[in-house]
Amino acid sequence: MEEQNLVLKNIKSFNLTHIFECGQCFRWNRNQDGSYTGVVKNNVINIRMIDGNIYITSFGENDIKKLFQNYFDMNRNYESIKAQLGEVDENMKKSILYGEGIRLLNQDLWETIISFIISANNNIPRIKGIIERICKRYGNKMEYNGQTYYSFPTPEQLGSASVEDLRNLGLGFRDVRVYETTKMILNRGIDLEKLHQEPNTEVVREELLKLPGVGPKVADCILLFSTLKRFDVFPIDVWVRRVMNELYIHSEYEEKVSKKEINRIANEKFGNLCGIAQQYLFYWKRG
Repeated sequence: MEEQNLVLKNIKSFNLTHIFECGQCFRWNRNQDGSYTGVVKNNVINIRMIDGNIYITSFGENDIKKLFQNYFDMNRNYESIKAQLGEVDENMKKSILYGEGIRLLNQDLWETIISFIISANNNIPRIKGIIERICKRYGNKMEYNGQTYYSFPTPEQLGSASVEDLRNLGLGFRDVRVYETTKMILNRGIDLEKLHQEPNTEVVREELLKLPGVGPKVADCILLFSTLKRFDVFPIDVWVRRVMNELYIHSEYEEKVSKKEINRIANEKFGNLCGIAQQYLFYWKRG
């Protein structure tokens, strides 16, 4: 393993806070100097922005330029996406201005599945704590800059954990779900590689829903935030229901607004850019 450095100048549609604090990822932490440090595959990465330039330091086994390009979705034209969505209405324009630097990360599919199973009925600090304990117990250890980091465990590594082991790491009711999902993937009950090759989003969603602990919202998060990268999904949680009701539905009883109705409106308004529209709206409303 070696240290690598990369500097990228005048990058548009890229803001560290917007990217790392919009609810899509759990392994990045903000440092006192405003930079973020995270673990991607077997790499520890520190990234900071100064005057529109991105400064990256990586310690690990992957080429940082290729890793950055793929992980941060740099081949997608977010300026064009924002221009298209901004024409929908003033609400969308405001949400885009608020979160203009959001990019949807291409996170490892396996890691995203387990992370979002853990996210069910949970808060972000607790999710991050559970994932960190799992990585420390089952992942690969990396020493960098006087600190210790851990990779996310492979299915084989996590497959050595019993339900009791997972319970002791604080997973709560999610322990059985993570255990059974891991076994299912190890036994090829779901072939993750085939999911990447399947063009039909509904087919992929139905496969994901077979995994213990994966309901409709978790499945949509996996579809949107992983390397599957399906922009035609619209994950719905309490914040998304709230903002969609306030802006478009106007029901007196927000909690009774159906997900079917929200999805119908989202599809009508945002089409195949539903996923990125959801992130702008979610980040705007929660902020």
